[in-house]
Amino acid sequence: MLPAMVEHGGAGHIPKERAELSTIGVKEAARTGYAILQGVSRKLRLCPYVIGRGSVLNVMGEVEMDAMVMDVQLARLVMEKVLPNTLPEESLITDYAKMRWKKNLQPDAKPVECQMGKMGTVSAVAVDKDGNIASATSTGGMINKIEGRVGDTPCVGCGGYADNNIGAVSPTGHGEAIMKVTLSRLILFHMEQGKTPEEASDLALTYMKERVDGLCGVVVVDPKGTWAARFSSLQMSWAAAQQGELHYGQTILADLPDWFYSWF
Repeated sequence: MLPAMVEHGGAGHIPKERAELSTIGVKEAARTGYAILQGVSRKLRLCPYVIGRGSVLNVMGEVEMDAMVMDVQLARLVMEKVLPNTLPEESLITDYAKMRWKKNLQPDAKPVECQMGKMGTVSAVAVDKDGNIASATSTGGMINKIEGRVGDTPCVGCGGYADNNIGAVSPTGHGEAIMKVTLSRLILFHMEQGKTPEEASDLALTYMKERVDGLCGVVVVDPKGTWAARFSSLQMSWAAAQQGELHYGQTILADLPDWFYSWF
Protein backbone atom coordinates (compact mmCIF):
# COMPACT_ATOMS: atom_id res chain seq x y z
CA MET A 1 0.00 0.00 0.00
CA LEU A 2 1.13 3.56 -0.73
CA PRO A 3 -0.37 6.01 1.80
CA ALA A 4 -1.88 9.03 0.07
CA MET A 5 -3.73 12.19 0.98
CA VAL A 6 -5.63 14.13 -1.69
CA GLU A 7 -7.31 17.44 -0.93
CA HIS A 8 -9.47 19.89 -2.87
CA GLY A 9 -10.61 23.40 -2.05
CA GLY A 10 -13.73 23.60 -4.18
CA ALA A 11 -14.46 23.82 -7.90
CA GLY A 12 -15.69 26.76 -9.95
CA HIS A 13 -14.23 30.21 -10.51
CA ILE A 14 -11.51 31.17 -8.05
CA PRO A 15 -11.23 34.97 -7.72
CA LYS A 16 -7.78 36.22 -8.65
CA GLU A 17 -7.28 37.85 -5.26
CA ARG A 18 -7.87 34.51 -3.50
CA ALA A 19 -6.03 32.17 -5.86
CA GLU A 20 -2.77 32.17 -3.91
CA LEU A 21 -4.50 31.60 -0.57
CA SER A 22 -6.50 28.78 -2.11
CA THR A 23 -3.35 26.99 -3.26
CA ILE A 24 -1.57 27.55 0.05
CA GLY A 25 -4.55 26.10 1.91
CA VAL A 26 -4.78 22.83 -0.01
CA LYS A 27 -1.00 22.35 0.03
CA GLU A 28 -0.82 22.79 3.80
CA ALA A 29 -3.80 20.51 4.32
CA ALA A 30 -2.27 17.78 2.15
CA ARG A 31 1.07 18.01 3.97
CA THR A 32 -0.54 17.88 7.39
CA GLY A 33 -2.95 15.11 6.52
CA TYR A 34 -0.23 13.01 4.96
CA ALA A 35 1.87 13.34 8.10
CA ILE A 36 -0.80 11.96 10.37
CA LEU A 37 -3.40 10.22 8.14
CA GLN A 38 -5.56 9.72 11.21
CA GLY A 39 -6.68 13.29 11.73
CA VAL A 40 -8.02 14.33 8.35
CA SER A 41 -10.26 16.89 10.01
CA ARG A 42 -7.27 18.96 11.12
CA LYS A 43 -7.54 20.71 7.76
CA LEU A 44 -10.78 22.29 8.94
CA ARG A 45 -8.81 24.74 11.07
CA LEU A 46 -5.90 25.22 8.69
CA CYS A 47 -7.62 26.32 5.49
CA PRO A 48 -9.20 29.77 4.92
CA TYR A 49 -12.16 28.42 2.91
CA VAL A 50 -15.93 28.48 3.41
CA ILE A 51 -15.84 25.58 5.86
CA GLY A 52 -16.04 27.38 9.20
CA ARG A 53 -14.63 30.85 9.71
CA GLY A 54 -15.18 32.60 6.38
CA SER A 55 -18.15 30.46 5.39
CA VAL A 56 -20.61 31.83 2.87
CA LEU A 57 -23.84 33.05 4.45
CA ASN A 58 -27.43 32.02 3.87
CA VAL A 59 -30.12 34.48 2.76
CA MET A 60 -30.53 35.64 6.39
CA GLY A 61 -26.82 36.37 6.77
CA GLU A 62 -26.19 33.32 8.95
CA VAL A 63 -23.66 30.47 8.80
CA GLU A 64 -25.18 27.05 8.09
CA MET A 65 -22.72 24.21 7.52
CA ASP A 66 -22.90 20.78 5.87
CA ALA A 67 -20.34 18.06 6.54
CA MET A 68 -19.59 14.38 6.03
CA VAL A 69 -17.04 12.13 7.74
CA MET A 70 -16.59 8.60 6.43
CA ASP A 71 -14.62 7.16 8.33
CA VAL A 72 -12.51 9.80 10.07
CA GLN A 73 -11.81 9.28 13.76
CA LEU A 74 -10.80 12.80 14.78
CA ALA A 75 -13.50 14.51 12.73
CA ARG A 76 -16.16 12.24 14.20
CA LEU A 77 -14.86 12.87 17.73
CA VAL A 78 -15.07 16.63 17.22
CA MET A 79 -18.57 16.30 15.75
CA GLU A 80 -19.85 14.20 18.64
CA LYS A 81 -18.03 15.71 21.63
CA VAL A 82 -17.50 19.40 20.93
CA LEU A 83 -20.49 21.45 22.04
CA PRO A 84 -22.13 23.73 19.44
CA ASN A 85 -21.60 26.85 21.57
CA THR A 86 -17.84 26.28 21.43
CA LEU A 87 -17.93 28.07 18.07
CA PRO A 88 -20.16 31.14 18.37
CA GLU A 89 -21.55 32.14 14.98
CA GLU A 90 -20.16 35.66 15.10
CA SER A 91 -16.63 34.23 15.21
CA LEU A 92 -17.22 32.49 11.87
CA ILE A 93 -18.42 35.49 9.84
CA THR A 94 -15.75 37.47 7.98
CA ASP A 95 -15.89 40.82 6.20
CA TYR A 96 -15.36 39.05 2.87
CA ALA A 97 -18.35 36.77 3.49
CA LYS A 98 -20.51 39.77 4.44
CA MET A 99 -19.46 41.58 1.26
CA ARG A 100 -20.43 38.62 -0.96
CA TRP A 101 -23.72 38.20 0.90
CA LYS A 102 -24.70 41.86 0.46
CA LYS A 103 -23.62 41.85 -3.19
CA ASN A 104 -25.87 38.90 -3.97
CA LEU A 105 -28.86 40.57 -2.31
CA GLN A 106 -28.83 43.38 -4.88
CA PRO A 107 -31.64 43.38 -7.50
CA ASP A 108 -29.15 43.18 -10.39
CA ALA A 109 -27.09 40.37 -8.82
CA LYS A 110 -26.49 37.15 -10.70
CA PRO A 111 -26.10 34.67 -7.85
CA VAL A 112 -26.50 31.62 -10.10
CA GLU A 113 -23.13 32.37 -11.69
CA CYS A 114 -21.55 32.15 -8.25
CA GLN A 115 -23.42 28.99 -7.32
CA MET A 116 -22.28 26.74 -10.14
CA GLY A 117 -19.15 25.91 -8.21
CA LYS A 118 -18.46 25.61 -4.51
CA MET A 119 -15.18 27.46 -4.45
CA GLY A 120 -14.38 27.09 -0.79
CA THR A 121 -15.71 23.64 -0.03
CA VAL A 122 -12.85 21.61 1.40
CA SER A 123 -12.54 17.85 1.24
CA ALA A 124 -9.97 15.13 1.62
CA VAL A 125 -9.70 11.49 0.68
CA ALA A 126 -6.97 9.33 2.16
CA VAL A 127 -5.61 5.81 2.36
CA ASP A 128 -3.18 4.64 5.05
CA LYS A 129 -0.44 2.00 4.92
CA ASP A 130 -2.96 -0.71 5.83
CA GLY A 131 -5.34 0.21 3.03
CA ASN A 132 -7.91 1.91 5.24
CA ILE A 133 -9.90 4.45 3.25
CA ALA A 134 -11.41 7.75 4.44
CA SER A 135 -13.35 10.68 3.01
CA ALA A 136 -14.27 13.96 4.74
CA THR A 137 -15.96 17.14 3.53
CA SER A 138 -17.09 20.43 5.02
CA THR A 139 -18.84 23.33 3.29
CA GLY A 140 -20.96 26.38 3.85
CA GLY A 141 -22.89 25.49 0.71
CA MET A 142 -24.31 28.02 -1.73
CA ILE A 143 -24.06 31.76 -1.37
CA ASN A 144 -27.33 33.22 -0.04
CA LYS A 145 -28.99 29.81 0.10
CA ILE A 146 -32.43 29.56 1.71
CA GLU A 147 -32.51 28.68 5.39
CA GLY A 148 -32.31 24.95 6.00
CA ARG A 149 -31.02 24.00 2.55
CA VAL A 150 -29.19 20.68 2.61
CA GLY A 151 -26.74 20.19 -0.23
CA ASP A 152 -24.96 17.14 -1.55
CA THR A 153 -22.18 17.14 1.06
CA PRO A 154 -23.93 15.19 3.86
CA CYS A 155 -25.73 12.83 1.46
CA VAL A 156 -23.95 9.46 1.32
CA GLY A 157 -23.05 8.48 -2.23
CA CYS A 158 -23.48 12.05 -3.45
CA GLY A 159 -21.17 14.38 -1.53
CA GLY A 160 -18.77 11.60 -0.58
CA TYR A 161 -18.27 7.88 -0.22
CA ALA A 162 -15.60 5.57 1.16
CA ASP A 163 -15.28 1.80 0.86
CA ASN A 164 -12.10 -0.06 1.85
CA ASN A 165 -12.65 -2.53 -1.00
CA ILE A 166 -12.96 0.10 -3.73
CA GLY A 167 -11.82 3.59 -2.78
CA ALA A 168 -12.94 7.02 -1.60
CA VAL A 169 -14.43 9.98 -3.45
CA SER A 170 -15.17 13.57 -2.57
CA PRO A 171 -16.75 15.89 -5.16
CA THR A 172 -17.31 19.63 -5.29
CA GLY A 173 -19.61 21.56 -7.55
CA HIS A 174 -23.33 22.19 -7.96
CA GLY A 175 -24.94 20.14 -5.21
CA GLU A 176 -28.27 19.49 -6.88
CA ALA A 177 -26.56 18.14 -10.00
CA ILE A 178 -24.26 15.95 -7.90
CA MET A 179 -27.26 14.50 -6.08
CA LYS A 180 -29.15 13.80 -9.30
CA VAL A 181 -26.41 11.46 -10.54
CA THR A 182 -25.19 10.22 -7.10
CA LEU A 183 -21.75 11.17 -8.33
CA SER A 184 -19.53 9.65 -5.65
CA ARG A 185 -21.14 6.23 -5.86
CA LEU A 186 -21.11 6.41 -9.67
CA ILE A 187 -17.34 6.89 -9.68
CA LEU A 188 -16.83 3.95 -7.34
CA PHE A 189 -19.14 1.86 -9.53
CA HIS A 190 -16.81 2.45 -12.48
CA MET A 191 -13.83 1.57 -10.29
CA GLU A 192 -15.57 -1.68 -9.32
CA GLN A 193 -15.71 -2.45 -13.03
CA GLY A 194 -11.93 -2.11 -13.30
CA LYS A 195 -11.49 1.56 -14.19
CA THR A 196 -8.67 3.58 -12.64
CA PRO A 197 -9.59 6.54 -10.40
CA GLU A 198 -8.79 8.88 -13.29
CA GLU A 199 -10.82 6.93 -15.85
CA ALA A 200 -13.75 6.52 -13.48
CA SER A 201 -13.74 10.23 -12.65
CA ASP A 202 -13.73 11.30 -16.30
CA LEU A 203 -16.56 8.90 -17.17
CA ALA A 204 -18.69 10.19 -14.31
CA LEU A 205 -17.95 13.86 -15.00
CA THR A 206 -18.87 13.32 -18.66
CA TYR A 207 -22.14 11.65 -17.68
CA MET A 208 -22.98 14.43 -15.25
CA LYS A 209 -22.39 17.13 -17.89
CA GLU A 210 -24.39 15.32 -20.55
CA ARG A 211 -27.26 14.21 -18.32
CA VAL A 212 -27.87 17.21 -16.05
CA ASP A 213 -25.54 19.88 -17.48
CA GLY A 214 -23.56 19.98 -14.24
CA LEU A 215 -19.93 20.95 -13.72
CA CYS A 216 -17.91 19.45 -10.94
CA GLY A 217 -14.53 18.44 -9.56
CA VAL A 218 -13.51 15.33 -7.63
CA VAL A 219 -10.64 13.85 -5.67
CA VAL A 220 -10.40 10.06 -5.62
CA VAL A 221 -8.12 7.41 -4.14
CA ASP A 222 -8.13 3.61 -4.26
CA PRO A 223 -6.85 1.08 -1.67
CA LYS A 224 -3.47 0.82 -3.43
CA GLY A 225 -2.87 4.55 -3.19
CA THR A 226 -3.64 5.42 -6.80
CA TRP A 227 -5.23 8.87 -6.78
CA ALA A 228 -6.82 11.39 -9.12
CA ALA A 229 -7.90 15.03 -9.04
CA ARG A 230 -10.20 15.75 -12.00
CA PHE A 231 -12.62 18.55 -12.82
CA SER A 232 -14.93 19.84 -15.52
CA SER A 233 -15.37 23.25 -13.90
CA LEU A 234 -13.16 26.21 -14.77
CA GLN A 235 -10.84 25.69 -11.81
CA MET A 236 -10.28 23.55 -8.74
CA SER A 237 -7.57 23.97 -6.14
CA TRP A 238 -6.14 20.56 -5.27
CA ALA A 239 -3.09 19.01 -3.66
CA ALA A 240 -1.90 15.46 -3.12
CA ALA A 241 0.87 14.06 -0.93
CA GLN A 242 2.43 10.65 -1.46
CA GLN A 243 5.87 9.09 -1.06
CA GLY A 244 7.24 12.34 0.32
CA GLU A 245 6.17 14.32 -2.75
CA LEU A 246 3.61 17.11 -2.98
CA HIS A 247 1.56 17.57 -6.14
CA TYR A 248 -0.81 20.49 -6.56
CA GLY A 249 -2.65 22.58 -9.12
CA GLN A 250 -5.39 25.03 -9.92
CA THR A 251 -5.27 24.63 -13.67
CA ILE A 252 -8.05 25.97 -15.87
CA LEU A 253 -9.29 22.88 -17.72
CA ALA A 254 -5.76 21.73 -18.56
CA ASP A 255 -6.09 18.59 -16.46
CA LEU A 256 -8.96 17.27 -18.60
CA PRO A 257 -9.10 15.30 -21.86
CA ASP A 258 -9.35 17.28 -25.11
CA TRP A 259 -13.01 16.40 -25.65
CA PHE A 260 -14.01 18.42 -22.57
CA TYR A 261 -13.24 21.63 -24.49
CA SER A 262 -16.09 21.00 -26.94
CA TRP A 263 -18.58 21.80 -24.17
CA PHE A 264 -17.59 25.46 -23.90
